[in-house]
Amino acid sequence: MSRSDDTGMAAREARRPPSSASLVVSELTLLFRRRRTQALLLALAAIPVLIAVVVRVSTAVPAGRGPAFLDRITQNGLFVGVTALIVSVPLFLPLTIGVVAGDTIAGEAGLGTLRYMLVAPAGRVRLLIVKYVGAAAFCIAAPVAVALAGAAIGAALFPVGPVTLLSGDVVEPGEAVGRMLLIAAYQMVSLLGLSAIGLFLSTLTDVPVGAMAATIVLSVGSQVLDQLPQLEWLHPWLFSHYWFGFADLLRQPIGWDSFTSNALLQAGYIAVFGALAYGRFVSKDVLS
Repeated sequence: MSRSDDTGMAAREARRPPSSASLVVSELTLLFRRRRTQALLLALAAIPVLIAVVVRVSTAVPAGRGPAFLDRITQNGLFVGVTALIVSVPLFLPLTIGVVAGDTIAGEAGLGTLRYMLVAPAGRVRLLIVKYVGAAAFCIAAPVAVALAGAAIGAALFPVGPVTLLSGDVVEPGEAVGRMLLIAAYQMVSLLGLSAIGLFLSTLTDVPVGAMAATIVLSVGSQVLDQLPQLEWLHPWLFSHYWFGFADLLRQPIGWDSFTSNALLQAGYIAVFGALAYGRFVSKDVLS
């Protein structure tokens, strides 16, 4: 083979667009190496630690007061994780998701790297998908961090034994941990729609803080609207409507109706706001 052939092959290799898998791996590596992402996960993991320590040093937990299962923690440390997941749903999990999702596109634009990413032969659509995959991966990591930290600190500070479910059935600790991870998976699905909203808002601005704040405000607004009886007709369409619908996962047998309804609702939000993000991003004039 001649030297000119070698040069031509090298040039074609250089022009070959990176594979989707390599782009996803690069995005995930960059996302989870960021100190901000690590700080968000540590903050979430601190929630069950704080709950466990407060319960441990307190003299008594009034029955029926505070978050669900709070009064059961002293009897079984596995309830720390479940209680922490319930506490995290209204604010802490949406807040961290809003920070990550709102930064997907706007963060690159604000740093001035978006233009160079689009110059590379990756394509706008593929870049948009990769950014959403990164945000979705954080949706998995966030509730899992709460659940695992809760199980660990609960086992360290309190006795661990069989767990009585809402249906009255008793399951062994191993199955109870599995149920807790199912709740984390339920919350992961619940946050995917919010991530799609954050991705869309991130395409509208070059200021990531604005997209983050708007995403968080929408999550709070949706929950407020869901509490108004005058808007009962709207409730099933709100992305936060099923966020607390995981009680069926704590029964025997497990009921999947809420999980299915929640997944279908979030899929609708992903489709709608994914399409809006696509329409905005492919026509966006990237100057930075």
